[in-house]
Amino acid sequence: MQHPLSEYPRPALRRDSFESLNGPWQYAFTKAAQFPTAWDGTIRVPYSPEAPASGVGRTLQPGEWLHYHRGFTPPAGQGGRVLLHFGAVDYACAVEVNGHLAGGHRGGYWPFTLDITDYLRPGRNTLWVAVQDPTGNGTQARGKQTLTPGGMFYHAQSGIWQTVWLERVPDNYITELTVTPDYDARTVTVKAHTAQPGGAKNLWAVVRAGGVTIAEDWGGDEADQDGEVTLNIPEKHFFPWSPDSPFLYDLTVGTTQGDEDGFDTVHSYFALRKWSCEPDAKGILRFCLNGKPILLNGLLDQGYWPEGLYTPPSDAAVVHELEQVKELGFNLLRKHAKIEPQRWYYHCDKLGLIVWQDMVNGGGKMNQWYVTYLTNALLPLLRHTPDAKPLWGLLGRETEASRESYQTELKATVEALRCHPCIGCWVPFNEGWGQFDARAATAALRALDDTRLIDEASGWYDQGGGDVDSRHNYFYPLRIRPGGRTVALSEYGGIAWPMPGHEPPGKTYGYGTAKDRADLTKRYKMLQWKTILPQLGRGLSALVYTQLTDVEDEVNGLFTYDRAALKPEAAAVRSCNAALAAEFAKATAK
Repeated sequence: MQHPLSEYPRPALRRDSFESLNGPWQYAFTKAAQFPTAWDGTIRVPYSPEAPASGVGRTLQPGEWLHYHRGFTPPAGQGGRVLLHFGAVDYACAVEVNGHLAGGHRGGYWPFTLDITDYLRPGRNTLWVAVQDPTGNGTQARGKQTLTPGGMFYHAQSGIWQTVWLERVPDNYITELTVTPDYDARTVTVKAHTAQPGGAKNLWAVVRAGGVTIAEDWGGDEADQDGEVTLNIPEKHFFPWSPDSPFLYDLTVGTTQGDEDGFDTVHSYFALRKWSCEPDAKGILRFCLNGKPILLNGLLDQGYWPEGLYTPPSDAAVVHELEQVKELGFNLLRKHAKIEPQRWYYHCDKLGLIVWQDMVNGGGKMNQWYVTYLTNALLPLLRHTPDAKPLWGLLGRETEASRESYQTELKATVEALRCHPCIGCWVPFNEGWGQFDARAATAALRALDDTRLIDEASGWYDQGGGDVDSRHNYFYPLRIRPGGRTVALSEYGGIAWPMPGHEPPGKTYGYGTAKDRADLTKRYKMLQWKTILPQLGRGLSALVYTQLTDVEDEVNGLFTYDRAALKPEAAAVRSCNAALAAEFAKATAK
């Protein structure tokens, strides 16, 4: 397949046409930033050179440059502006068009756009992207990537790993939509941001439900000078979003500027749903969706693929995996230390899968002896260890620049993903990795987005803030006591089994190892029935089993790394999930 992942990459801000630049590019590894004098071969974008699917099979080392080059023809049409979009490039890059610097970007997980109109020429044009990625030698967000993979840390990847595409837009185009549904008020507020100041004064918006227009505003008195309108959702068309009924409203937004170059129309969607923590009939705080208690029952999802590493093999493969998760009776995925391409969240929106979204961890080199081993061994004593200034060095946040980078990354994450109704909770820190002043991170998240829950410190280094009393438990007896926050078991399980034909290339990693499928199924059932189910009545309200799939040496997934096989018996997994749901309903019944 020459042009992989050819679907429109940004469903929440969609125009009628685009031109994908995925496919074969020239590439070269060099020690210098200058344009290469020769090319090493062809790379298949958007797969990183470390991924087998790229056709390269080489790791970008700290200090090296990875160069991409290709020709292109601007999108059909005349006038307006031509935009060059990158879904994500890991980590830092500079972009030249026809020998002119068009811009650059830092941050390996976030999208960026360059206006390349002024650098174009008639006919064939050239595009050059130069990339550096220090991986573990820097302080930038990097998740579980490492140059020395093993255990719970995986192969590094670099360069272009999400779709690259072109769009021709009007001179004064919509750059961003801020869509704010209000479940209680039965409204949706739409704010359009445009390329030119005041360009969205004459904003119009149309809401459709199942193809039927239910609300519209055509730039009358309700549109203010900043381009903001609020539309009312009629009661007969009020369809709350939930895992059982993931209803999405279609949204079309446009601007009218009085001349053809000023027109722009984009398509999006939204959902009406509300998250809260409220006491059940016994006074125990529970997670509530749309005012009703809900058991959040899910899996830890690393987002790695054997052929593509961070990049899935196809859109269909993503949908198939998410559908399997739903079919097994889960309603939640905790996206762990990674941000996915926009289409992944779009499919969760459509299918009704709730997402707990981790911020991608970074900072200096992690002192694993302290952050992981000592704390885990002495967890009952150290779970609430402070994350104040004297410990920032141990937690990998010694430098001011690193802490400022995290704040920038946190804001970029919310801005990139807030449009997706599937996201129910932000997780600023995991197990102390790169953690500092978690209370301040929670305050920043509240200011950016007060519509979602916050799991301030997943696992340990818990500072008592946020909405979630978040526990990781692999080795200790599980004892739940209700308190001032809702209790989540945000990691547990992790039973390993190297399924024959799917053994890891290195040492097997997991938390206890099963002998065969029958043994794995038995252990899984006992864990759910004997350990988890009795705690639901005592306040346990969310579960995240480790994990969705095997990843490299870590073979504790429910599915094999290639997604070819479910390791425990499917009927056993479904019956456990049904029993947990029934017990939770009984525990929270009025």
